[in-house]
Amino acid sequence: MKALLIAEYRDGKLLGGNNELMAFAEKIGAESTMFLVGNESALPAYSGKLYLADGNECGEYNPSVHKDLILKVVEKEQPELVVFSHSSYGWDLAPRVAYAMQAAQVSEVVDVVDSMPVVPVCNAKLRRNVKVTTAKAVYTLQAGAFSAAEEPTGTPEVEKLNKDSEGKIVFEGYEEAEKGGVDLSKSEVIVSAGRGVGKPENIEMVAALAEALKGDYGASRPVVDAEWVEHNRQVGTTGQTVSPKLYVACGVSGAIQHLAGMKKSEFVVAINTDKDAPIGEVADVLVVADLKQFVPALTEKVKSL
Repeated sequence: MKALLIAEYRDGKLLGGNNELMAFAEKIGAESTMFLVGNESALPAYSGKLYLADGNECGEYNPSVHKDLILKVVEKEQPELVVFSHSSYGWDLAPRVAYAMQAAQVSEVVDVVDSMPVVPVCNAKLRRNVKVTTAKAVYTLQAGAFSAAEEPTGTPEVEKLNKDSEGKIVFEGYEEAEKGGVDLSKSEVIVSAGRGVGKPENIEMVAALAEALKGDYGASRPVVDAEWVEHNRQVGTTGQTVSPKLYVACGVSGAIQHLAGMKKSEFVVAINTDKDAPIGEVADVLVVADLKQFVPALTEKVKSL
């Protein structure tokens, strides 16, 4: 199988998700080539062929131009898979490319089982295997779902591409989103509430533990979606990405979207009644207990120190 990996370059920098594309190709045993609209002075560590279009000429964001460039590579390489990150760039381009190829498009892939892509359903509480019925397919990969055992190495064999079309969009640059409320990305200690806290009144005990630890409290997406906590405290791919010295997960099951937002934490403590919860796979310490009993007791102990 051959896969075309669509790397991303934003604001003059390569994005970390490119490594996950390579990890995906390795997992499925695919021969890969890579496509990038970027700069020759900042190339990914990659041992294969890289089709490179100049970001200044083509624009970092120009869907119609980028689509035409990708289709040019598809025609030459004939890959069975075209693989994007599940990012704003991937959300925009993947359906355009899939439609032009008359290929199936599968979004938010978190695994591959028996050659079938696996995607989350029911707010990531369940997963389903998707059977693709077209000869070629376009995937977007959920952030954090595929990780390489080691950092990629190598220097790509670069083949430059020139644009053959003009898009109707003029890319002028990026604008930082206005930040409101707490900035968890700067917190050294974060205590997060998951759906396992049970009810909105129990957020208070999570906040109390965070205060005792001189940190901030956060939450998983289900808690934010239930409006128990404001969105600016959400940790995960659709919230904030954090890297505290200590991360305490209270009743967090450990969906991939949440793990991707906190996997760089230095030390992780998980409190959960389910000893087999996915959060246990990344936790340095897993406490199997009723958090409604354990968290208040831990808070009092910390206060007494």
